[in-house]
Amino acid sequence: MENSTKTSVLYNANCPVCNFEIGHYARYAGKAGLPIRFDDLNTDARAQWGLDADTAARRLYVLHDGVLTSGIPAFLVLWAQMPRYHLLGRIIGLPGIRKIAGAAYDHVLAPLIYRWHLRRLRKQRVPT
Repeated sequence: MENSTKTSVLYNANCPVCNFEIGHYARYAGKAGLPIRFDDLNTDARAQWGLDADTAARRLYVLHDGVLTSGIPAFLVLWAQMPRYHLLGRIIGLPGIRKIAGAAYDHVLAPLIYRWHLRRLRKQRVPT
C-alpha cells in the first residue's frame, strides 16, 4: 500500500463501536496535527490495503512505517503515535497485560463486534 503518512488506520465506520472509538482518535489526531490517516473499510480506500471486506471487518488494522499490524498490536502502534495515549499503550503493552488484552480482543471482543457487523449486514439486505 502506498502511504504518504507515517501511520494509517483501517476501521469499520459502519460499526457503532468502531466508529465511536476510532472517530475519537481521528478527532484527537486532527486537533493535534498528528500524521495519522483513518480509512473507512467501506470506501474505496480499502482497496489500497489489499484486504477483502470480510477480513478487514474482523479487526482493527494499522500500517506504520510500512509494517501492517492488527488487533492489540495495532492499537499499541496507534497509541504510541498519540501522546495522550502513550501511557495506556505502555500499560497494555506490558507482557502479562498484553497477553490478556490480546486474548480478550482476539477471542471475545473482535468476534463479538464482527458478529454484530454481520447481523447489521443481514438486516440491511432483508426487504421490509
